[in-house]
Amino acid sequence: MDRSSRTDETSPAHRITRFMHRWPDAIRLMITSQTAAFSGSSQLREAPASLGWSESAARTVIAEIEDLLRRGLTPRPSAEALSAEDLQLAESIADETRQAGISNITRTAAYLACYEACPELHWAFLAHMVSRNAGYNMTDLQGSRLEEAMEPEAKRLNYRFLERGNALIFQDAYPQLLLYRKSRERGASLFHLLPYFHVSRFMSPFWERFWIDRGSALLTVGLIINEQNYIEKRVIQHPYFQKYVTGTAGFHLFSLMGLNQIVFPLLEPAEGMDASSALLVEERAASSEAPLAADAASGAARDAEEEGAACTNAPLDGPAADWKVRRLAGRTVSDFGSLAARIALGKSLYAMLMGYRAVRSGAERFAASVPHSGSRADYWPDLFTANLEEALTTPTQASALLDMETLPPGERLYSPKLLSVWGDTPYEPISREDWLKDLRALDGISAPKRPFLCDISCKHRNGLLKTALVHDAVDER
Repeated sequence: MDRSSRTDETSPAHRITRFMHRWPDAIRLMITSQTAAFSGSSQLREAPASLGWSESAARTVIAEIEDLLRRGLTPRPSAEALSAEDLQLAESIADETRQAGISNITRTAAYLACYEACPELHWAFLAHMVSRNAGYNMTDLQGSRLEEAMEPEAKRLNYRFLERGNALIFQDAYPQLLLYRKSRERGASLFHLLPYFHVSRFMSPFWERFWIDRGSALLTVGLIINEQNYIEKRVIQHPYFQKYVTGTAGFHLFSLMGLNQIVFPLLEPAEGMDASSALLVEERAASSEAPLAADAASGAARDAEEEGAACTNAPLDGPAADWKVRRLAGRTVSDFGSLAARIALGKSLYAMLMGYRAVRSGAERFAASVPHSGSRADYWPDLFTANLEEALTTPTQASALLDMETLPPGERLYSPKLLSVWGDTPYEPISREDWLKDLRALDGISAPKRPFLCDISCKHRNGLLKTALVHDAVDER
């Protein structure tokens, strides 16, 4: 809006006055949402599922890692030391990883394809859902939530930070997932090839144990610890990102504005949905050992996935098409800079996602029916839009969110699709040293615990409100 055409009603002074008048409403909303969180969480906890944690298997893995540390570093096998068949397989996996790792969109789809093909790979589904959130955070930087709160250069640097972490985890973890799939196809362990991909020695005992007993929980914990250690020095503690991202006020603004939440959208029966239809879909999920996501994927997507291409999700047909995201499970990232805190968060998210049947089934349906675009309109189209021409133009977002549970068409928050606002990002060479140095790596090897509070729906909406309050306070256009 041109400053000369601004009316008294849209002046900064008027908006600040209105902002102060609405603040008590915002406080009441945040307080009452706690009750809703308790109620929603109790419903999600009604049907817990065993994660199948084996303490004896965990002790065996710990002993093997201790032995690895005593023996010291082992050299990475050279191409000449591998058989022609192993070398061909390794090069094929490396090529698949490069193709699937182009963007957050392709990585997120590739994780889901792995989970659909091998439902015992729990970590692949956790990675898919968390990678969706990385995409949401990337697009938040260009959406209406941070429109006036960050300078363009700060947005670019924060994007590079988020993208770098997402890309490096995929680069390290995806070859491991593919090695398992190839091992299963051939009926023989191929994990002697892990060092070829610069995978830490830490992971070898986990994969060899998983090959024996298919203990999903122990492998998932191992991968959570490994990937967080993998990015610790390469991203989180990297001097460049510490100087220009994590050490800046803009980064801490994410926490202030409620952007530090990881959400799992749950596709559930829409209000008023025919009970028999809901029961039919539930029976489909319960009668199959494979996740509902595998039923929902199109044949073409499965064929492409077998060739190593990114999976394209098809919408659910029939009864499930009448379902919608009515609530969100999730957690808040309280201390992103702490390695131990990130590992604990990952274990908590895993226990929530796979340890509560309602969360797992709802998240699986969402993943199968809603292709990841990076826009928050993927899960809350009643509040967000990926179309800038249909977005809210008023400078007072908070008033709209306080007055209405949902926002009408043409007045929704702008959350763009990822590929429409961010291009490819070149990076410097990646350091390849093994992060495993001492026994501190063993600290996180313990049974994941299901969180008591897991419904984050109201807290997430309150995060939107806090963002809007900041937006309204700083907007001077």
